[in-house]
Amino acid sequence: MKYKIAIIGSGIGGLTCGNLLARKGHMVTLFEAHGSPGGYTAGFRRRGYYFESGTLAFESSDQVFPVMKDLGVFDRIAFVRKKTRFCAPEYDGIPESYDDFKSLFYDGFAVETARLDKYFSQVDRLYKAMTGLRRPGSIWSALTYPFRILNFLGVMKRYGSLTLTDFTARYFDRESTLFRYLKSFGYPDMNAFILGGAIYTLLHDYWTVKDGMQSWADVLAENFQRLGGDLALKTPVEKILIRGGRATGVAASGNTYEADWVISAADYKKTFLRLLEDPTVLPPAFRAKVEQASVSEGFFTVYLGLAMNNTDLQRHLKTFHVSYTDERPGVDVTNDRDEAFFEKTSVTLYSPSLLNPALAPSGRSSLMIQAVCPHHWMDNWGKGDRERYRILKAKAKSALITKASAIVPGLRERVEFEDAATPLTYERYTGNTDGATSAWSWNPTRRFYKNSFQTYIETPIKNLLIGSCWASQIGGVPGAIAAALRCNRKIG
Repeated sequence: MKYKIAIIGSGIGGLTCGNLLARKGHMVTLFEAHGSPGGYTAGFRRRGYYFESGTLAFESSDQVFPVMKDLGVFDRIAFVRKKTRFCAPEYDGIPESYDDFKSLFYDGFAVETARLDKYFSQVDRLYKAMTGLRRPGSIWSALTYPFRILNFLGVMKRYGSLTLTDFTARYFDRESTLFRYLKSFGYPDMNAFILGGAIYTLLHDYWTVKDGMQSWADVLAENFQRLGGDLALKTPVEKILIRGGRATGVAASGNTYEADWVISAADYKKTFLRLLEDPTVLPPAFRAKVEQASVSEGFFTVYLGLAMNNTDLQRHLKTFHVSYTDERPGVDVTNDRDEAFFEKTSVTLYSPSLLNPALAPSGRSSLMIQAVCPHHWMDNWGKGDRERYRILKAKAKSALITKASAIVPGLRERVEFEDAATPLTYERYTGNTDGATSAWSWNPTRRFYKNSFQTYIETPIKNLLIGSCWASQIGGVPGAIAAALRCNRKIG
């Protein structure tokens, strides 16, 4: 049976879902509020410089790549490995292995060897548990796979409810430099159990797209239309139509579109708290849960076009992705009243033009500087006062340029284009509540879903499914694609 299907949002989840369903002959309309597809995996150009709007990279290639191959688009997307340079005042290197990664800390903090031994003895367990779930590549690994599953479950039970902050505090004094550095690895207060997988990902399974994330979205959008799908750009959905407790279509740009199934690949909170034509169909307990749920942290991002060629920038950065850690005492991403937050926090540097020179004008280079930050810094970035917002934005931007100048000396003098995005910017352009960068909170004490490793596409409303990263606790590109696959199987 062929269905009429409305998909809200053209991020990777919505685009993948649209491709899978259109290929089966379903009549699929994909609604996108903006003039180009991509959602959080979009990019933009300013004065000839290309920058990423949101996602810089993704993991779980063994889940992502087979889907792209199945859709026949894999060879049209220039996936490349993303290697990270880890540096701080105490260490600097581009590790090729887990042992290399550990050596950075042993070499940089030789007086802390005893504490590092105790710390890494447990991180080794986390690393082994997560990497043990990789697909069996030999008969022996296949035979031992059940035992590795048992090890995974045992370690998860021990660490699954522990934050990374509390885990790190078991081994280092809370006032120490190592504590500040190590507790901030990944998302703030993320589940300690994820640490092993996060390290493995950064070392061995972190990927980006040479031509920019926007090119990935464009390829999927073109393929979707080739399969007969209708891509409705500049068509924001205003309401999800409800009849008899069932989703029956959407209202968008003043028109009504009937559908047998509605798939939200948009922000979860807005889906249920703003878009439902009849909000009373939601069970009160579910509505309260959605209202109170915590989302993942937002970013503040600085975009720079530099009067510097790529050779010179490469000499300073060494690779196109740099994690620069110089976390100062007192930094706290939950403290939105700390006016000096951006002077204290660590940053990452990412250069699209070092990945691909075509992403900047000839003889020029580009640089993005990012910091995880409080969602509602300084009265939610000025409490609606546009001039105060401008001043706060400029203050944060200047602080991050200063930090990046430790890696690229004289950076400020080479800037010929600059802009910045706050969590409010990300929310405005992606729709994600508070500019959330990866679905729900990664803090295990603030779970929205019971199981952080499952995909939940079902909703309390019949024929309304979740087809994006919001279907899993920690989201990301793999989470979005997993949701698309589940929606595809559900509809048939």
